[in-house]
Amino acid sequence: MSKITMSVNGTPHTLDIDPATPLLYILRNDLGLQGPRFGCGLGQCGACTVIINGAAVRSCILPASSVKGDITTLEGLSSNGRLHPLQQAWIDEQVPQCGFCQNGQIMTAKAMLDKIPNPTDAQIREAMNGTLCRCMSYYSVQAAIKRAGKAIADGRTVPDKPAGGREVAA
Repeated sequence: MSKITMSVNGTPHTLDIDPATPLLYILRNDLGLQGPRFGCGLGQCGACTVIINGAAVRSCILPASSVKGDITTLEGLSSNGRLHPLQQAWIDEQVPQCGFCQNGQIMTAKAMLDKIPNPTDAQIREAMNGTLCRCMSYYSVQAAIKRAGKAIADGRTVPDKPAGGREVAA
């Protein structure tokens, strides 16, 4: 066991853990965060994705001792009681079906939008390629990412369409 200090969602934590423990287990079991999920345990599906220093990282295969930098989980995206534009877009586009992959989808999309604020459809598909969804909600995910990108560019956090995708008269 070793003392390891890490910053998660802006809060420092010092834990006495086995350094080889996957970050996912620390986040869920020791810190009680429910956003990152155990999917495949091999870093293949993306359900466990977190953001470290701006990059989408698979936490199920990352030893806690090798984390260098701030960790952001799904819980860390909202602030002051307001959803992040991506979270709001997910609701507006009614993306979740079973919901299991949504953490990985949102966190991967966040890392992409931070680098490419106005992505093309091809850029979205390429960035999201390794984040799997058994419900096949990929078209809704793409629509939500485009909506969030526009909202972020416009400086909005409020949707311009209600849930269900119907336009609102201005």
